[in-house]
Amino acid sequence: MVTKINHVAIVTADLEQGKKFWVDALGLNLQNIEDVPEQEVRIAMLPVGDSRIELLEPTTDNSGVARYLRKRGPGLHHICLEVEDIEASLQDLRQAGIELIDESPRPGPEGKLLAFVHPRSTGGVLVELYQLPPKSTTS
Repeated sequence: MVTKINHVAIVTADLEQGKKFWVDALGLNLQNIEDVPEQEVRIAMLPVGDSRIELLEPTTDNSGVARYLRKRGPGLHHICLEVEDIEASLQDLRQAGIELIDESPRPGPEGKLLAFVHPRSTGGVLVELYQLPPKSTTS
């Protein structure tokens, strides 16, 4: 079950240039910028209510985001939906005949599980599914 939009990812060739609209002109706050070496990107997170805008800048010429940027130019890359149970969500999508990029969830940042759904099955939109880690209970 989808619980909310976690983030909308936008590809830019240059985070500083991308921030001119989102931060400087629109007034969104910059939560953080981080390098994600395994995905060969730098990410700027901009909170918007309970969701975020995620700006993606490729850090190599051969990353998936760099190839996307060369082929399609800057702009919307994907939408990320939070789900309660990513395994069950993937199973439901498979049963509905939806093409998956990730047949099984993979580990993401901060203990999240993630998987991508192919745009051929979604009307042209790359969809990322996130399952957040269980909340820790401290006594």
